[in-house]
Amino acid sequence: MPTAVPASEFTKRLEAVRNRIAEADATAGVWFSATSIEYLSGFAHIQTERPVVLAVTQDRLEITVPRLEVERVEPNPRIDAVHHYRDYPGGDPIGVVVEMLDGLDAGSVAADAEGAPGVMGFEGPSLATAWEAADGTSGELDVSTQSWVDRMRWCKSDLEVDLVRESARWANLAHRYLTDYTEVGAHPATVSQRASMDGSRAMLDALGSEYVPRTRGTGPVHAGYITGEQTALPHGHTANRRLEPGDVAITGASANVDGYHSELERTMFLGEPDDEQRHYFELATEAQKLAIDALGPGVEIAYVDEVVESYFEEQGVQELARHHVGHNIGMDGHEPPYIDRGWTAHCEHEATGSDADDETMKPGMIWTIEPGLYTESEGYRHSDTVAITEDGTDRLTTFPRSIEGNTIRVE
Repeated sequence: MPTAVPASEFTKRLEAVRNRIAEADATAGVWFSATSIEYLSGFAHIQTERPVVLAVTQDRLEITVPRLEVERVEPNPRIDAVHHYRDYPGGDPIGVVVEMLDGLDAGSVAADAEGAPGVMGFEGPSLATAWEAADGTSGELDVSTQSWVDRMRWCKSDLEVDLVRESARWANLAHRYLTDYTEVGAHPATVSQRASMDGSRAMLDALGSEYVPRTRGTGPVHAGYITGEQTALPHGHTANRRLEPGDVAITGASANVDGYHSELERTMFLGEPDDEQRHYFELATEAQKLAIDALGPGVEIAYVDEVVESYFEEQGVQELARHHVGHNIGMDGHEPPYIDRGWTAHCEHEATGSDADDETMKPGMIWTIEPGLYTESEGYRHSDTVAITEDGTDRLTTFPRSIEGNTIRVE
């Protein structure tokens, strides 16, 4: 099972964007997004107030970084030249980008944004504005926008699917640790730390030097949960409370494998669930099963959300459902497309790109399937990571889904 993106994968990605550059009759492609830069070059960085900008031409790959990133990016074998500025706001990031593009004889560029994103206080000019203000540049610069890499990431290669599969393997193990360490009187935060640490240790021991570090001071595996009334909030937090008999917990586990992620969530009970808890658990679990059964190549994305909505309406619990069925996953925890009944309208009015059919599922898409129900006091949600194949589906997360497999015995 692969644990890192090989050079051949980057070659394919760069060939694809170079074809799109040629089709757009542009001189260069430009990317401001940290995820897109990593996807194309393999250089991973934290997106801060200091912009990092990648330029791709038919025969060159050049990058602009703050001074503090120079030593990290220079060893990258795919990058032909590294340009840098002192810092922000003391340097001129976009001015250096203009110099880089001028050196590449860029008369027209297709960029993923008009300028660097305004994160952590960055306020900078657009690329076109900076070019117009620069002295000594050769001619005018035509800037258009594109979303090529975003769209390429909708469907993963076989290699990418295997990286997510490897992530799911360690998420499954960490979730087992989480279950084993859960007991009355324990604090959710410390149970999470213990399960995450042991999952990370097992992963690092097994993979050894094959593992590509992606974190600073934290492990590659994470598992934890929210409990009690926080589960009634789809994005609740870990409250400062100890576990009690009768608690409902919604778990989450994942692992980072060379920048790729999976998602595993379960609804657990501390002690035997009562009739009401069992009722909502079974409804949410059945909804997830219906959604997974509905997946497949050629299936309309919106249809899967409609299947779950219809089921919840039949059961009289539609008002307890607060979100769509799921989303794509890979380098980011949430990626488009989204399994939402509004996706058809999104495709009709907003989506761009070369794909003729944006409304249906295709091999290589990897979905989280996570319909949920939320009462005033508790929530119920499983989430599994499922890949679309040429002839069906492949569920990558395998932790038990039954109520028996998610009940912690209380002595």
